[in-house]
Amino acid sequence: MKKQLALLLTSVLLVGILAACGTSEKEDKNTAGNEDKDKKVLVMGTSADYPPFEFVETSKSDEIKGFDIDIAKAIGKKLGYEVQVKDIDFNSLVPALENKSVDFVISGMTPTEKREQSVDFSDIYYTAKNMIITTQDSKIKTVEDLKGKTVGVQLASIQETLANDLNKSEDIGMKIEKRNRIPEVVQEMSTGRFDAVIMEDTVAKGYLKDNKDLVGYLIKSGEEDAGSAIAFQKGSKLTDEFNAELKKMLENGEMEKLILKWFGGSESK
Repeated sequence: MKKQLALLLTSVLLVGILAACGTSEKEDKNTAGNEDKDKKVLVMGTSADYPPFEFVETSKSDEIKGFDIDIAKAIGKKLGYEVQVKDIDFNSLVPALENKSVDFVISGMTPTEKREQSVDFSDIYYTAKNMIITTQDSKIKTVEDLKGKTVGVQLASIQETLANDLNKSEDIGMKIEKRNRIPEVVQEMSTGRFDAVIMEDTVAKGYLKDNKDLVGYLIKSGEEDAGSAIAFQKGSKLTDEFNAELKKMLENGEMEKLILKWFGGSESK
């Protein structure tokens, strides 16, 4: 009886030892396999409603893609970072940098004096113009035609600033309506709530192509058109790192290839 008990205890001990060894071996394998977890990760903020810069084709997938996304991921790869994309309303992007919930922002954002008080910007990587978008039956063709009209813009965008400036400098007297997302602004105009929308020409071309009821007119300006830049937390080392890679992409033709890919070459510089 004692012999049988001893054999039973020995068996139990052996099973325990083997189980412990298996767990240890498994943990070692997991640890070795988690070397990738040491890979540097950057969280990128963007407002994914701005094709072809950043958008989601909901009919195909939930993936955020576009010109800006390709730029960010290309630079991240060169610098050894994994880039995780976070979709945020445009007017919340700068606050997201300030509270450090994202490491950088790329979202067709134009550097302004106000924004530069809160964040740092990279060099300009793309320059576009602004357009008035309205319906075919509208008589609006110029900035002057916006007098007394209701005009939609994206909240906290450069177009909101432009609309406010036009009201002051040109005495247009238009009513400016703001929405969080570009599709919301276009929808409001399509249903007759807005008379027109001011948006970037590259983005506008997508809407004009998909909706034959809309027309667009470039806003003529004597000033140099504002460009897009990448925003970073104040004092971030990423600013210099990204600038160095942007410069290389502009010089070696990589940026030109992305412009051709997303804008069909019509906006290539």
